[in-house]
Amino acid sequence: MMFFRKASANLLGRFRFSPQSLTAAAPLQRRSPILLSDAGQCRFSSQIGSGGYFSDSFRWIFLFGPAAAILGVNVSPALAEEVSTPATTGIDGVDIEISGLRKIEDGSVISNIHTSKWRVFTDSGRDLFLQGKFEEAEKLFLSALREAKEGFGDRDPHVASAYNNLAELYRVKKAFNKAEPMYLEAIIILEESFGQEDVRVAAALHNLGQFYLMQRKLEQARGVYERALKIKRRFLGEAHPDYADTMYHLGTVLYLQGKYKDSEALIRGSIQILEDGGLGESMICIKRMRHLAEIYIKSDRIEEAENVLRKILHIMELAKGWNSLETVIAAERLALTLQSLGNLKEAQELLERCLDARRALLPEDHIQIAANLLHLARVKMLDSNKLKKSNAYQVRAELDMTKDLLSKSISVARGHLVPSVKEKGNKQSYGESMTTVRSRQSALIILLQSLDALSLLEMKRLELEESENPYNSEAESALRGCISAYKEFVTEKSLSDAPGVKAEYLLCLKHLVDLLTDNKTSSKDRSSNASLQELKDEIKRVEGEISKKGGRRS
Repeated sequence: MMFFRKASANLLGRFRFSPQSLTAAAPLQRRSPILLSDAGQCRFSSQIGSGGYFSDSFRWIFLFGPAAAILGVNVSPALAEEVSTPATTGIDGVDIEISGLRKIEDGSVISNIHTSKWRVFTDSGRDLFLQGKFEEAEKLFLSALREAKEGFGDRDPHVASAYNNLAELYRVKKAFNKAEPMYLEAIIILEESFGQEDVRVAAALHNLGQFYLMQRKLEQARGVYERALKIKRRFLGEAHPDYADTMYHLGTVLYLQGKYKDSEALIRGSIQILEDGGLGESMICIKRMRHLAEIYIKSDRIEEAENVLRKILHIMELAKGWNSLETVIAAERLALTLQSLGNLKEAQELLERCLDARRALLPEDHIQIAANLLHLARVKMLDSNKLKKSNAYQVRAELDMTKDLLSKSISVARGHLVPSVKEKGNKQSYGESMTTVRSRQSALIILLQSLDALSLLEMKRLELEESENPYNSEAESALRGCISAYKEFVTEKSLSDAPGVKAEYLLCLKHLVDLLTDNKTSSKDRSSNASLQELKDEIKRVEGEISKKGGRRS
């Protein structure tokens, strides 16, 4: 049967459904900016670095001290210590003169009035920014810039620091036209103060690279990251974690450009540096390993991805145990990769353990549980294909359990898409939070995929019965339910624009066309609601929309 063969092949290839998208419904942990005080001595941190594939690419840094203390995105707040304002700021033994400060006999420093105001405006601006009061923070940062110029001179590193603070604020607000000139001006001032090949210039270039990466200006990002990497190599050496951080970000840019081989080399190198420095089990290293596994999967090097994912899971089990959702997600990633390799027994065991752990940690109606049920159902369906037809009783029992999993997944997903009266009122009054939006996006994708999988299961039942009629009304009903669900909920813009939603709808349409085409004896009644031609026209329309938006096709 054409429908069954196509759908089965598609099921095997769909293990790449991203676990990250399914965890969007969990409480989001918003990263706070890295805040630097006016430190007299700052050191490069070896404790933190890049995070996951995208989240790490946009980490914030605020430079609330002299620009001589600009250390890039890898500065640990704990290491940016507040001291008694000496006359120089040292980085790895290099002393930098800071203008605007006057020494007295005991070696301490008296600040002029502008220095004091600059500090107050900067610290207050930081606090307001962390509260999300961007307009008020902007006013204070502008005042800090004015005081920096008056107290230190227009071309002083303090001014570069003030520019960078404003640039980062504008980047977060997505006022990109305001941010870029300030990044560039900060870099120029640092170059004038310390030379073009100074590590502080490299740190500022790294920040600019993040700015370009956020906007997907990949060539610009690549250029500044390459320059920053060259400077850091000479100043810090190739074993330093801050050098590894820029390596990783450059690798991310190359990945987005489709240069997987070069990207892999850089990301592997950044991981090796952390491992050699005793940071191989840090969360930062784990996130880089996840990205490396993604590259292997993209390059169809699934066995290598499996090895990396096993290593990650081992680290997570030792560090956090199975009472952590991070461990569960690591296990799920491995399970989906094992599924693609045909190792269905181990994949099923891992997914069952994930489901048990999630039920202990989350409410039964949590969207992650719906996703877990769907993954487990797919593996069990694939595994049932290996059972001999002679043992039809066992196959039917497996399919019954699989249908139960899918029914529960459908129920949970639909529950997230049909809000209660109280929730509707809250939505109208306060709007939807980003967490709620992402939860609903994930729910719609899971609902469509579960209905699609249910149609495949019903066709599997038909095959088991060895019926001469290839038509199954329940399979058609599941696919039409998939299409109805899309039309019911996609009226919400937040859902219609969600990555993957249209692709899943398109897949359901194609499977329904295959099913009806296979049905040699289909009656007019069965296709009265939507003729084959209407379905085909709808497929062309959706394909056109996906093509315009650069979306993927399934």
